[in-house]
Amino acid sequence: MSPKTFHQIVLRERPVADILPNTFESKTKAFDELRVGKQQALVQITYLSLDPAMRGWLRDARSYLPPVKIGEVMRASGLGVVVSVGEGSKFKKGDLVLGSLGWTEFAVMNDGALTKISPPSGSTALDFLNTLGVPGLTAYFGLYDVGKLKAGETLVVSGAAGAVGSLVCQLGKRSGARVIGIAGAADKCAWLENDLGVEKCLNYKSPTFREDFRKTVGYLDVYFDNVGGEILDLALSRLKKNARVVLCGAISAYNSERPTGLMQYQSLIGQRAKIEGFIVLDYVKEYPRAIEEIATGLADGSIKRKFHIVDGLQNAPSALPMLFSGTNTGKLVVKVSDEPRVVAKL
Repeated sequence: MSPKTFHQIVLRERPVADILPNTFESKTKAFDELRVGKQQALVQITYLSLDPAMRGWLRDARSYLPPVKIGEVMRASGLGVVVSVGEGSKFKKGDLVLGSLGWTEFAVMNDGALTKISPPSGSTALDFLNTLGVPGLTAYFGLYDVGKLKAGETLVVSGAAGAVGSLVCQLGKRSGARVIGIAGAADKCAWLENDLGVEKCLNYKSPTFREDFRKTVGYLDVYFDNVGGEILDLALSRLKKNARVVLCGAISAYNSERPTGLMQYQSLIGQRAKIEGFIVLDYVKEYPRAIEEIATGLADGSIKRKFHIVDGLQNAPSALPMLFSGTNTGKLVVKVSDEPRVVAKL
């Protein structure tokens, strides 16, 4: 039987700084409002990804994607199961799919906006929101295509216990680099050192962090930056000649009304270094080679991952700020449902 209603979470107002309780609001919709057209599928969402980039989508500013509109379902990548299809759809009921499904329990999607997934050996569907999805692809192309990491080099990774950072660390180890991670808690550092094998993890909350950074790192070849701010500025003061700085994110500044500027940027000149931002969507045609390599690591156990799962769509708004306070370890996702409960074709 189909439910009578379902829930969505929409953007209520744009936050100026931190995401607040009234940033989003929940809406109850009648299920019979859903209409599946030609080459469309009705998807029941099972899991949603929470990512730092979502803070940027709330800002009414020019970027690689348009901002989420007021009153619009919050944008998010997700997993789901096809429960009904329209005429001419390439999908069938029961297909497991990936797409930009949004903060909703059900969504009618165009066929072209969905990708059918089949987890490789050693992986699960949830990995397509992590190591086999955007975070993993971001780590892969950022490290290899932008960072151009080589064996024997020193790689420093900020936000190292997050979804992207933890895979960057592991890929760096696989490439024969000396890997140093930066995180904000003792348990995160222990996980990075003991389970993922980084040479050293530095706790940026330690009162001796800046001194520890200089002593441990020395000078670096590649800095993979997920946080920006003061830590990026510190890294810029420790560059080797021809070093590469990969700008993946700036999580420390996403909630700031006026982010602070860099002071050490002149070292880029003296060290003939490069600093470069990137967007993983630019590498779509190359995704298969990255997924194949990462899937091999999952299958043989050499690539590890960790999930932080929050239960219930209603908890998505309160879970999103965890990314900016550093209270999650590994990939942060929201579990929306267990399995399809809709059997009727619309």
